Amino acid sequence: MKIFFLTLLAAYTGGNLYIFIKSLHLLQGASLCSKIIYSILFWLIAFSLFISLFTRDVDYPTAIGRGIFITGSVWMVFTLYMVLALLVTDIIRIAMPSLRATMENYGLLCALGATLLLLLYGYLNYRNPQINKIQVESPLSKEVTTPQKTIKIVAISDVHLGNGTGKKLLGKYVQMINRQNADIVFIAGDLIDNSVKPLYKMEMADELKKVNATMGIYMVPGNHEYISGIGASMEFIRQSGIKLLKDSVVTLPCGITLIGRDDRSNRERKPLEELVMQAKDAGAENPVVLLDHQPYELAKSDSLGIFLQISGHTHRGQVWPLNWLTDKIYEQSHGYRKWKNSHIYVSSGLSLWGPPFRIGTKSDMAVIEIKL
Repeated sequence: MKIFFLTLLAAYTGGNLYIFIKSLHLLQGASLCSKIIYSILFWLIAFSLFISLFTRDVDYPTAIGRGIFITGSVWMVFTLYMVLALLVTDIIRIAMPSLRATMENYGLLCALGATLLLLLYGYLNYRNPQINKIQVESPLSKEVTTPQKTIKIVAISDVHLGNGTGKKLLGKYVQMINRQNADIVFIAGDLIDNSVKPLYKMEMADELKKVNATMGIYMVPGNHEYISGIGASMEFIRQSGIKLLKDSVVTLPCGITLIGRDDRSNRERKPLEELVMQAKDAGAENPVVLLDHQPYELAKSDSLGIFLQISGHTHRGQVWPLNWLTDKIYEQSHGYRKWKNSHIYVSSGLSLWGPPFRIGTKSDMAVIEIKL
C-alpha cells in the first residue's frame, strides 16, 4: 500500500512539475518577485488536498476547511486532464512542424481551455445523479397463492458527507430519496468522508433525520467510517436515527432477513458463511438481503444463496480513465447484474470522494422493487 501511495504521489508531483514548467513560459516578462509569489501559490494549491487530509481533525472554521479540501480535490483532477491536454499539444508540436510556433505560443492556453470545459461538464454531470429502477421477484413469490406484496427499497452508497458533500447537497439527496416513498432505505457504507467534525458543525444529523422510510433506514460501515474513526462514526450515525449493522442480522417486518456485514477494514469481521447461517436460523424461508460495502467475492455470495446484495465503494473510478481500472479490478464494478442465484447491485455512489466531477461515470441511486 505504501509503494502504491508513493507511486501515485510521485506521478502527481511529476504532473504538476510538468504544468508548472509549461506555465512559467507565460511569465517570461514578469518580475522575479511575481514569479516567486506565483510559484508559492502554485505549489500550495497543488498540495492543498494533502494538507486537508493530514489536518482533517484540526478545528478549522467550516469555510476554511471546506475551501482547502475542495481546492485540492479540484486541482487533482485538473492536473490529470491538463497533463493529458499538454501532452497532445506537445505531440502536435513535434509531429506537425507547420504548427510548431502556434503550439509554442498558444498550446498552454488551448490545453487550459479544453480542460476547463471538460471539468465544467464533469461537474454538471456529477450534480445530476441517475435513478436506476430495478424489479426483482423473490423465489418464494411463485409459491404463494395470496396476492403478492411489493416492497420498495431505496439503495444508496458513498455519500461522503463532510467538506466535499455539505449540508445543502445532502438536503437535495434527502429530497430525492423521499420522492420515492420507500418502505426501506439501505446505505451501503461511506456515509461519512474523512472526519465527523464538519458533520457536527453543519448539523447534518438533523438533515438525515428527514429521510422517510416506513420500515426504517439501515446502514453498514464502509472504509471511510473507519478512516473517520469507527467509534465517532457510530455515535454520529446513532444520532442520525440510522440503524447501523456490524456483522449482525435482523428480520424486517416485511419478511426479509437482512445481513449487515462489517467492512473489510475490520480484519476480524465474521465470515460470510457464518452470517448466512445466522440469517437462515432467523428465518429459514425468508429471502436474504446482504449489505456489504466492498464488492469482493461476489461469486461466494451467489453460491451461498444470497437473494439480493447491495454494495458500493468502487465509485466506478469517478473519472476516465480510472473507470477502466475499476472495471478490471472488480467482478462487478457498478450497476445491476443477475447472477445464477443472486441479484447484485453495486452503486457508483450517490455522491463521491474528493473532486466534484463525474467524467465517464454517473452518480446513482437505486430504487429496487421486490415482489414477495
